[in-house]
Amino acid sequence: MSTQTPDGSPLGRDTAYPSAYDPGLLYPIPRAPARARLGLGAALPFVGHDRWQAFELSWLDARGKPCVATATLQVPADSPHLVESKSLKLYLNSLNATRFEHADAVRARIEADLSTAAGAPVALAFGLAPLQEDDGTAISIDGLDIAIDHYGPPDAALLQADATTVVEETLTSALLKSNCPVTGQPDWADVSIAYRGPRLDRAGLLRYIVSFREHAGFHEQCVEQLFVDLLTRCAPQWLSVEARYTRRGGLDINPWRGSPGCTPPPPRRSLRQ
Repeated sequence: MSTQTPDGSPLGRDTAYPSAYDPGLLYPIPRAPARARLGLGAALPFVGHDRWQAFELSWLDARGKPCVATATLQVPADSPHLVESKSLKLYLNSLNATRFEHADAVRARIEADLSTAAGAPVALAFGLAPLQEDDGTAISIDGLDIAIDHYGPPDAALLQADATTVVEETLTSALLKSNCPVTGQPDWADVSIAYRGPRLDRAGLLRYIVSFREHAGFHEQCVEQLFVDLLTRCAPQWLSVEARYTRRGGLDINPWRGSPGCTPPPPRRSLRQ
C-alpha cells in the first residue's frame, strides 16, 4: 500500500461505493510532514492514540444473511500514517457484500488491513464507548464573558500561564472547530485539557481554541498542535489533550495526546456523538 498525500485522497470527489471487499480503498497519509511543521522529529513529546467509532458496519454471514454492528478502532499515535476518513468509510462499506464465517473473522480482517495502512497495530472492539458522565471535576470555560475577534490561524501567543500558582485541573470546551484541509467542510469537537502546572489563563485558552475556527487541518493534527503549543508556551509538568469530534459518514474520531506516563482517558462519547 503506497503512502499518499491529502490532495490525492478520495475526499471531495464523486465516488462510486464499492460492491466488493477492497482493502486498496484505504488511503494512508504520512504524519511526519505536519509534525515537522510543529518542530517535531522522530522523538515525540507525547504518547497517544486515535480512537475511531464506527456506527455503520455490516457484512454477510456464511449463509448470506446481513449482520450489523458498531465498532471502536484504535490507531496508535506513533504509527507512521493516519488513515483518511472517507477512505475508511469506503473500505468499511466494501465489507457489506462479503461473507464471513463469524464476527471474529471480520474483526481480524479489519485489524489486519488497517494495521497495514497505518504501519502499526490497530485494534478493533465491537461496540461503542458509553456516553460521558459528568463527574463534576471538569470545568467548562465556554461561559467566560469575553470578546473574541481572531478565528485563524491558530495563535499560540494567546496562551498564558501564571507561574506563581501551580494547579491540577481539567478544562473543557465545546467550541473547537476546524475545517477539512481537502474539502473545507467544518469539523466540530469537544476538547478536554487536563494538566498539572502553572495555572492556565482561561480567557487566553478559550481564545486560542477559537483561533482554530478557520484553520484547515486533520483532526489528529489539530490535537497535536494543541498539545505542542500548550506544552511549549505554558510548561506544564504533565499534559493530556483529547478531542471528541462529531460524526461524519457514520464515523467519529477521538484523538488523544498525553505526556509520557499519563493514563489514557477511558473510552467515552460526548452528547454530540
